[in-house]
Amino acid sequence: MKIKTITCHDVYNVGASLQAYALAGYLKALGHDTEIIDYKPDYLRHFTLFGSVSEKFDYPIIRQAYYIAKLPGRLRAKFSQRKKEYDLFTKKFLPVTAKTYRSNSELKQAPPAADIFFAGSDQIWNTVFSNGKDPAFYLDFVSDAAVKASYAASFATEKLDEKYEKIIKKRLIRFDYISVRESSGVKIVRQLGLNATQVLDPVFLLNKDDWLQIEKDLNLNQPYILFYDFDNNEKMREFTVRLAKKNNCKVFSILPSEIADSCFAHEGPAAFIYLIRNAQMIVSNSFHATAFSLIFKKQFYVFNRKESINARMLDLLKSVGLSDRLILRGDINDEQKICYQEVDKKLSEHINHSKKYIDVVLGSVNFQHEKDSICY
Repeated sequence: MKIKTITCHDVYNVGASLQAYALAGYLKALGHDTEIIDYKPDYLRHFTLFGSVSEKFDYPIIRQAYYIAKLPGRLRAKFSQRKKEYDLFTKKFLPVTAKTYRSNSELKQAPPAADIFFAGSDQIWNTVFSNGKDPAFYLDFVSDAAVKASYAASFATEKLDEKYEKIIKKRLIRFDYISVRESSGVKIVRQLGLNATQVLDPVFLLNKDDWLQIEKDLNLNQPYILFYDFDNNEKMREFTVRLAKKNNCKVFSILPSEIADSCFAHEGPAAFIYLIRNAQMIVSNSFHATAFSLIFKKQFYVFNRKESINARMLDLLKSVGLSDRLILRGDINDEQKICYQEVDKKLSEHINHSKKYIDVVLGSVNFQHEKDSICY
């Protein structure tokens, strides 16, 4: 059958690219004609030379001065190796629709055809950002005839702002099936008077052998600790340096860092898989670094984030019995190793549950087709 997914698939973020690939890839592996809707509204368009500006700069003369000040950096970014790597990944691995849509209105005027539409995964319902307010990510453009489902959609918050409750409920009522990534998301949906299932991030729908098929070989022949820090966390840096010395390892970083022996900020999603798989240990505050550490059975440590998005970290780690790997405060025990026998057992249960949810959604179309074929 024909399936379309919609998510933030092309925003030059490792997790966004890999989760988009995983959901579409899993559905394709089941034998379905699956495409990712190439949805690129202005707020998701990156590397534009003269993009939108903050309200405080949005005055004629100030706006022009802002553009001029930002232009050198934007030119460097637009022609950077990092952008080339992400564009290559998208072109090579993401099955996007031939048509690009710039707005929900465009989607409604010429909606893509499918039997099933999946909204998700990732923070598509995070109302702090524009995507969480965009009706397109609530399948507003989809007719009542098609099955509408979400997969591991995330509000990325513990509580929905009251001012969005009515509109979000109105949009979610049209869904035939709702699944979210965090337990907090289940609670939010239930408070709206609807039902939701908690499932894993789509990267877990594929196994490690599947991920090896798209890995970029960096040919690194020395032991290293992979460091991935979004917050410039001093304690995280100190811990990583100490861990590297103790284990006689180099420090390789995803983002620029003063402690890194080598930085791979110019690489894309395919190289990220290699960096995780070949690391001796991973120290991060990244959800998808944590997810892939579990997939490849790595020793890892997760630091608390400044932003209020730790729910997804807590949920994932708690679900596999590794809550103690999230470092919130105090001393860090770097001697305790992860025993993956129990972790794998719990993770497999959650993966099977997530796949069964997808089976139910897919089966609903088969059931509908059977009903339509019955002669009364």
